[in-house]
Amino acid sequence: MAILFLGSSSQSRQTLLREVGIPFTLIGHYADEESVPHGATLQETVLAIALYKMEHIRMPKGTEGEVAYVLTADTMGVDVEGVVHGKPKNREDAITKIKACRNGVLTTATGFCIEKRIFHAGKWVVDARHQEVVSSQSVFYVPDAWIDRYLEHSLGMIASGGIAIELYGAQFLQSVTGSYSSIVGLPVFEVRQALEQLGFF
Repeated sequence: MAILFLGSSSQSRQTLLREVGIPFTLIGHYADEESVPHGATLQETVLAIALYKMEHIRMPKGTEGEVAYVLTADTMGVDVEGVVHGKPKNREDAITKIKACRNGVLTTATGFCIEKRIFHAGKWVVDARHQEVVSSQSVFYVPDAWIDRYLEHSLGMIASGGIAIELYGAQFLQSVTGSYSSIVGLPVFEVRQALEQLGFF
Protein backbone atom coordinates (compact mmCIF):
# COMPACT_ATOMS: atom_id res chain seq x y z
CA MET A 1 0.00 0.00 0.00
CA ALA A 2 1.18 3.53 -0.74
CA ILE A 3 2.08 6.00 1.99
CA LEU A 4 -0.50 8.45 3.33
CA PHE A 5 1.07 11.52 4.89
CA LEU A 6 -1.22 13.36 7.31
CA GLY A 7 -0.37 17.04 7.61
CA SER A 8 -2.24 17.67 10.84
CA SER A 9 -1.53 17.81 14.56
CA SER A 10 -5.19 17.11 15.35
CA GLN A 11 -5.56 14.22 17.80
CA SER A 12 -9.13 13.69 16.62
CA ARG A 13 -8.11 13.26 12.95
CA GLN A 14 -5.38 10.82 13.90
CA THR A 15 -7.79 8.82 16.06
CA LEU A 16 -10.43 8.67 13.32
CA LEU A 17 -7.96 7.34 10.76
CA ARG A 18 -6.65 4.74 13.22
CA GLU A 19 -10.18 3.62 14.13
CA VAL A 20 -11.10 2.97 10.49
CA GLY A 21 -7.80 1.25 9.72
CA ILE A 22 -6.31 3.78 7.29
CA PRO A 23 -2.55 3.80 7.96
CA PHE A 24 -0.75 7.12 7.91
CA THR A 25 2.49 8.88 8.75
CA LEU A 26 2.43 12.28 10.45
CA ILE A 27 4.23 15.18 8.81
CA GLY A 28 4.26 18.84 9.71
CA HIS A 29 3.52 22.03 7.84
CA TYR A 30 4.69 25.59 8.21
CA ALA A 31 1.37 27.23 7.38
CA ASP A 32 0.22 30.21 9.42
CA GLU A 33 -3.51 29.50 9.52
CA GLU A 34 -4.27 32.94 10.95
CA SER A 35 -2.94 34.56 7.76
CA VAL A 36 -5.56 32.90 5.55
CA PRO A 37 -8.37 35.37 4.72
CA HIS A 38 -11.83 34.11 5.68
CA GLY A 39 -13.99 33.46 2.66
CA ALA A 40 -17.55 34.58 2.09
CA THR A 41 -18.81 31.33 3.61
CA LEU A 42 -17.70 28.91 6.30
CA GLN A 43 -17.22 26.25 3.61
CA GLU A 44 -14.94 28.49 1.54
CA THR A 45 -12.88 29.33 4.62
CA VAL A 46 -12.17 25.78 5.79
CA LEU A 47 -11.28 24.68 2.27
CA ALA A 48 -8.96 27.65 1.80
CA ILE A 49 -7.14 26.77 5.02
CA ALA A 50 -6.86 23.09 4.05
CA LEU A 51 -5.38 24.09 0.69
CA TYR A 52 -3.03 26.56 2.35
CA LYS A 53 -1.76 23.80 4.64
CA MET A 54 -1.20 21.60 1.58
CA GLU A 55 0.92 24.32 -0.04
CA HIS A 56 3.10 24.50 3.08
CA ILE A 57 3.51 20.82 3.86
CA ARG A 58 6.92 19.49 4.91
CA MET A 59 7.41 16.54 2.57
CA PRO A 60 10.27 14.12 3.31
CA LYS A 61 12.71 13.34 0.51
CA GLY A 62 11.54 10.51 -1.72
CA THR A 63 13.03 8.12 -4.22
CA GLU A 64 12.55 8.28 -7.98
CA GLY A 65 9.08 7.07 -8.94
CA GLU A 66 7.83 6.82 -5.35
CA VAL A 67 4.11 7.50 -4.90
CA ALA A 68 2.69 9.22 -1.82
CA TYR A 69 -0.67 10.63 -0.78
CA VAL A 70 -0.98 13.76 1.33
CA LEU A 71 -4.01 14.75 3.42
CA THR A 72 -4.69 18.13 5.01
CA ALA A 73 -7.91 19.39 6.60
CA ASP A 74 -9.49 22.16 8.62
CA THR A 75 -12.64 22.31 10.73
CA MET A 76 -14.62 25.32 11.92
CA GLY A 77 -18.14 26.00 13.16
CA VAL A 78 -20.67 28.80 12.87
CA ASP A 79 -23.30 29.50 15.52
CA VAL A 80 -26.88 30.68 15.05
CA GLU A 81 -25.72 34.32 15.18
CA GLY A 82 -23.41 33.72 12.22
CA VAL A 83 -20.19 33.91 14.26
CA VAL A 84 -17.46 31.60 12.97
CA HIS A 85 -15.55 29.70 15.66
CA GLY A 86 -12.11 28.15 15.39
CA LYS A 87 -10.03 26.66 18.20
CA PRO A 88 -10.17 28.55 21.52
CA LYS A 89 -7.26 30.89 22.24
CA ASN A 90 -7.49 30.22 25.98
CA ARG A 91 -9.87 28.92 28.66
CA GLU A 92 -11.91 32.12 28.80
CA ASP A 93 -12.34 32.07 25.03
CA ALA A 94 -13.36 28.40 25.19
CA ILE A 95 -16.10 29.17 27.70
CA THR A 96 -17.37 32.05 25.57
CA LYS A 97 -17.50 29.81 22.50
CA ILE A 98 -19.23 26.95 24.35
CA LYS A 99 -21.96 29.29 25.58
CA ALA A 100 -22.41 30.87 22.15
CA CYS A 101 -22.59 27.49 20.39
CA ARG A 102 -25.21 26.00 22.71
CA ASN A 103 -27.90 28.48 21.68
CA GLY A 104 -29.38 26.42 18.90
CA VAL A 105 -28.03 24.48 15.92
CA LEU A 106 -24.29 24.66 15.28
CA THR A 107 -23.13 24.18 11.69
CA THR A 108 -19.69 22.62 11.40
CA ALA A 109 -17.73 22.30 8.17
CA THR A 110 -14.57 20.33 7.47
CA GLY A 111 -12.65 21.01 4.31
CA PHE A 112 -10.05 18.49 3.22
CA CYS A 113 -7.56 18.10 0.41
CA ILE A 114 -5.82 14.93 -0.76
CA GLU A 115 -3.00 15.02 -3.27
CA LYS A 116 -1.38 12.09 -5.04
CA ARG A 117 2.28 12.96 -5.51
CA ILE A 118 5.07 11.25 -7.42
CA PHE A 119 8.75 11.85 -6.70
CA HIS A 120 10.46 12.75 -9.98
CA ALA A 121 13.76 14.44 -10.79
CA GLY A 122 14.46 15.27 -7.16
CA LYS A 123 11.06 16.71 -6.21
CA TRP A 124 7.47 15.75 -5.46
CA VAL A 125 5.12 16.39 -8.38
CA VAL A 126 1.34 16.58 -7.94
CA ASP A 127 -0.30 13.90 -10.09
CA ALA A 128 -3.92 14.32 -8.92
CA ARG A 129 -5.91 16.22 -6.32
CA HIS A 130 -9.25 15.87 -4.58
CA GLN A 131 -10.76 18.66 -2.49
CA GLU A 132 -14.10 18.68 -0.73
CA VAL A 133 -16.10 20.26 2.07
CA VAL A 134 -18.56 18.37 4.26
CA SER A 135 -21.01 20.29 6.45
CA SER A 136 -23.08 18.95 9.33
CA GLN A 137 -25.34 20.31 12.05
CA SER A 138 -25.44 19.49 15.73
CA VAL A 139 -27.03 20.58 18.98
CA PHE A 140 -24.47 20.53 21.78
CA TYR A 141 -25.37 21.82 25.24
CA VAL A 142 -23.03 22.04 28.21
CA PRO A 143 -24.81 23.53 31.28
CA ASP A 144 -22.89 26.16 33.23
CA ALA A 145 -22.37 23.80 36.15
CA TRP A 146 -20.63 21.29 33.87
CA ILE A 147 -18.34 23.56 31.83
CA ASP A 148 -15.29 23.24 34.10
CA ARG A 149 -15.56 19.46 34.22
CA TYR A 150 -16.15 19.32 30.47
CA LEU A 151 -13.03 21.37 29.72
CA GLU A 152 -10.97 19.31 32.17
CA HIS A 153 -11.94 15.92 30.74
CA SER A 154 -12.68 16.60 27.06
CA LEU A 155 -10.78 17.76 23.98
CA GLY A 156 -12.69 21.06 24.07
CA MET A 157 -9.59 23.23 24.44
CA ILE A 158 -8.25 22.02 21.09
CA ALA A 159 -11.56 21.64 19.24
CA SER A 160 -13.31 24.06 16.91
CA GLY A 161 -15.66 26.23 18.94
CA GLY A 162 -14.58 24.38 22.07
CA ILE A 163 -17.01 21.66 20.96
CA ALA A 164 -15.68 18.11 21.26
CA ILE A 165 -18.59 15.74 20.66
CA GLU A 166 -16.54 12.57 21.13
CA LEU A 167 -15.39 10.76 24.30
CA TYR A 168 -16.31 12.77 27.45
CA GLY A 169 -18.17 15.33 25.36
CA ALA A 170 -20.61 12.75 23.97
CA GLN A 171 -22.90 13.20 26.98
CA PHE A 172 -23.63 16.79 25.91
CA LEU A 173 -24.44 15.97 22.29
CA GLN A 174 -28.21 16.16 21.79
CA SER A 175 -28.39 15.54 18.05
CA VAL A 176 -26.42 15.35 14.80
CA THR A 177 -27.62 15.86 11.25
CA GLY A 178 -25.07 14.79 8.67
CA SER A 179 -21.58 13.38 9.15
CA TYR A 180 -20.63 12.71 12.78
CA SER A 181 -16.95 12.22 11.89
CA SER A 182 -16.86 15.51 9.99
CA ILE A 183 -17.81 17.34 13.18
CA VAL A 184 -15.09 15.44 15.04
CA GLY A 185 -12.59 16.66 12.45
CA LEU A 186 -12.50 14.47 9.34
CA PRO A 187 -15.34 13.07 7.18
CA VAL A 188 -13.98 9.55 6.94
CA PHE A 189 -16.62 8.29 4.49
CA GLU A 190 -15.72 10.97 1.97
CA VAL A 191 -11.99 10.61 2.68
CA ARG A 192 -12.15 6.87 2.00
CA GLN A 193 -14.03 7.49 -1.25
CA ALA A 194 -11.47 10.08 -2.35
CA LEU A 195 -8.51 7.83 -1.53
CA GLU A 196 -10.15 5.00 -3.45
CA GLN A 197 -10.70 7.22 -6.49
CA LEU A 198 -7.08 8.35 -6.37
CA GLY A 199 -5.80 4.76 -6.27
CA PHE A 200 -4.56 4.63 -2.69
CA PHE A 201 -6.02 1.20 -1.84
